[in-house]
Amino acid sequence: MITVIFRSRLRDPDDAEYAELAPRMVELARGIPGFVSFEQFAATDGERLALIAFETLEDVERWRGHPEHREAQRKGRESFYTEYSIVVAEQLRAYSFDGERRTTDL
Repeated sequence: MITVIFRSRLRDPDDAEYAELAPRMVELARGIPGFVSFEQFAATDGERLALIAFETLEDVERWRGHPEHREAQRKGRESFYTEYSIVVAEQLRAYSFDGERRTTDL
C-alpha cells in the first residue's frame, strides 16, 4: 500500500471555491482504481493533514495526473494554500489492535 501524506495551511478557511472543490477531489480520488482510503484532520493552529491510500504507486500516479486534479493543484498553489508538503510513502509494516488483540497485517 502507498500512502500520500498531504500537510497544508489554507489562506482562507472560509473560501467558498475551495469548499466546493475539496469534496470533488475526494470523489475523484475514490474513483481511481486502487483507491483504498481518505482521512482528513485539522489542528487547532490551522494545519491540515490528509492521508490518502492507494494499492500501488501506479494508482497514485493515475490520481496525480488526472486532468481535473491537475487543475485543482494549480488553483491550490495560486489561490488556496499558504504552504503545503506532500510525502508519498510505501507501507513496510502494519499493526492493529481491536480492543482485545493485536494483529500484524504484514
